[in-house]
Amino acid sequence: MNTRTLTRVALIAAVYTAVSLAIAPYAFGNIQVRISEALTLLPLIYQPSIWGITLGCFLTNLIGAMMGVNPTGYLDAVLGTSATLIAGLITWHFREKKTFGLPLVSLAAPIVLNFFIVGAELAFLFMPENKLLGTLIFGSEVAVGELISVVIGWFLIQALKKTKIFAE
Repeated sequence: MNTRTLTRVALIAAVYTAVSLAIAPYAFGNIQVRISEALTLLPLIYQPSIWGITLGCFLTNLIGAMMGVNPTGYLDAVLGTSATLIAGLITWHFREKKTFGLPLVSLAAPIVLNFFIVGAELAFLFMPENKLLGTLIFGSEVAVGELISVVIGWFLIQALKKTKIFAE
């Protein structure tokens, strides 16, 4: 990884973290719209961004836990970050596979993974007596916020494609 790529990865992580923490009350919990998750679509156009969004998510979840605004605490630094990493990898891998002209698998990856992983995490912590129902409820709430972020991310990616910001 050269200096330019490392700098871009660090900037992506910083933007993800700053945006998430700026809207902290809306970025954590079961009903969350983490606008920074729009960046999870960056792997559609820039493969190293996978590491930037993963680091940004980890820092956000860790700092959120330390500040007491992340109700899932340090568990989210592991599980939430894992969801973001896996979604980034899937987004990159399936970026060329299109249905109706859209990379639907890539667009769905952050939504589906956060539904299951973060939904299960929230169910384990806040509805341990019925984890399946909790996963469905909490996962659905998280997926709605993720869908909003992905739609925003799609428009962001379309705008970024017209620039040379990620040109090597």
